[in-house]
Amino acid sequence: MTNRNRSQGVVAQKRRMGPTFLVYLVMGGLLVAAEIISPGFLGFNHMNSVLRQAAFLGIVAIGQTLVIIAGGIDLSIAPLISLSNVMSAQIMDGKDANVLAAVAVVLLVGILCGLVNGLGIYYLRISPLVMTLGIGSVVQGIAYIYSKGAPKGATAPLIKALSTERIFGFISSPVLIWLGLAVIVILVLRFTTLGRYVYSVGSNSVCARYSGVNIRATIVIIYIISSVMASLIGLLLVGYTGTSYLDTGNAYTMLSISAVVIGGTSVAGGLGGYAGTIAGSVIMTIIIGLLAVVRIPVSGRQIAQGLIILLILLAYGRETKRR
Repeated sequence: MTNRNRSQGVVAQKRRMGPTFLVYLVMGGLLVAAEIISPGFLGFNHMNSVLRQAAFLGIVAIGQTLVIIAGGIDLSIAPLISLSNVMSAQIMDGKDANVLAAVAVVLLVGILCGLVNGLGIYYLRISPLVMTLGIGSVVQGIAYIYSKGAPKGATAPLIKALSTERIFGFISSPVLIWLGLAVIVILVLRFTTLGRYVYSVGSNSVCARYSGVNIRATIVIIYIISSVMASLIGLLLVGYTGTSYLDTGNAYTMLSISAVVIGGTSVAGGLGGYAGTIAGSVIMTIIIGLLAVVRIPVSGRQIAQGLIILLILLAYGRETKRR
């Protein structure tokens, strides 16, 4: 890697610190507001529940963060979560003996989906928006075919414990998994060659290519990571709900994009980091919880989510044009 490429990564990492600090201030203020609106919101048991929900979103947002930093986007997340959810439940069928097979199958599906996304974007020069949307439609169709429109099966006790129980009676297992993965992702982005490549590709792909960055490998790897994280959540959600649903992942694509953008990552690529996405995931979870607490009807929640999506898409279009 040349000095120019290395310096670009360092500059990008420094510039992301401001938005990250701000988003944590926003998160703190939102928590205070939530406690005022709904006394007891900050209670230990309720916050454990909030963090568990945020963990599911935060894990999905790992891949979305990497993809967006690299100047892309992944719209295949929701269908992949649903497919993994349906497949894992049917394979496990309520038995721990089938857990290993379920894990192997859903992760393989995630790897294949990410590989197709990455290779299509790189070799066919298809826009990430279009490519992942198309693959998502294919995956959703496969989910319907596989389940025949009526998902079957149930979670295994081991996966249920992994998705719902607390470690030492204190912290939920999904939160602990999320923290472990978060540390790995932050370290990878800050201190590894892959992390520098991701920022370089998002900042200027042409410059990155002439600087010796392996763009093909970088794109393929981050889309595989994104799909594998979605597959993992599809599996864990079976443990959380006890069964499977064809629409399990519906909300996660836009929620993950919202968490990443709120966390300070530029939708045009090249700037941001996962530290901000952590706070963004908590913020989105709090907002969803507050809308339910104040008894906003389902229609109102859909309107609010739609407005958030529109703002994100407007920002995406504006920054892409500016770039």
